[in-house]
Amino acid sequence: MEAQTFSDRGFSQLQALVRDIAGIHLTPAKKAMVCGRLAKRLKHVQLDNYDDYVHFLTSLEGKGEVQAAIDLITTNETYFFREPKHFDFLRERILPSCVSGRTFRVWSAACSSGEEPYSLAMLLAECLPTTPWEIVASDLSTRVLEKAHRGQYSMERASHIPQQYLVNYCLKGIGSQAGTFVVDPALRARVRFTQLNLNSPLPSLGEFDLIMLRNVLIYFDLTVKTQVVKRMLPVLKPGGHFIVGHSESLNGVTGELESIVPSVYRKPGR
Repeated sequence: MEAQTFSDRGFSQLQALVRDIAGIHLTPAKKAMVCGRLAKRLKHVQLDNYDDYVHFLTSLEGKGEVQAAIDLITTNETYFFREPKHFDFLRERILPSCVSGRTFRVWSAACSSGEEPYSLAMLLAECLPTTPWEIVASDLSTRVLEKAHRGQYSMERASHIPQQYLVNYCLKGIGSQAGTFVVDPALRARVRFTQLNLNSPLPSLGEFDLIMLRNVLIYFDLTVKTQVVKRMLPVLKPGGHFIVGHSESLNGVTGELESIVPSVYRKPGR
């Protein structure tokens, strides 16, 4: 069999594996995308077809390959200051009420290659010059976290960054780094990246004033959505905000949060 696609049985096995590990439901419509992303891994492990690759992933010998496969399958689009209305809400409605002297803590869940947490860091540095703040950024993929740690991007990725932030918090590459920019090291140092699976019990992260879980829930079915949000809510402080993507909603997922505006929720209290 040529390595062109999965058999129905092979894809079903992969669907089960990805759901068990990441909670993500791969629809049959994603089959071609998955094949494209995994093609190089077949060559890497010297296998001839996708069904054999799935069999390898479920074997003892393939345990080390599972993370690489999950990384490739679950990586999704992101860019700086994506869905800007959320950043406007943060600047206009949340940050002005920050208590002086108390650290404002943010969790950027499913942070991908770092554009969201660095966007948040630029905004917090600009709006909270004298108030301490912290950002924890997590993702399931170790591959995108390595890129996020470096904080280096092509200049094309800078198109959504406000000019003032670009000047204040980004450094233009020169010489062999021409055509790229890097997030200022002082700002990068204020973002803590960690590998974390939202589909598993959470490690100790402390409590947060704001949780960003944007454009992630659309990949989960209702059962997994409910479990993920239930797992996260205990670390959201009373009065804290929980933001999902503009195309997402927590209706039917949890009754513990009150809706403020579409896609922005608040935990009662304080």
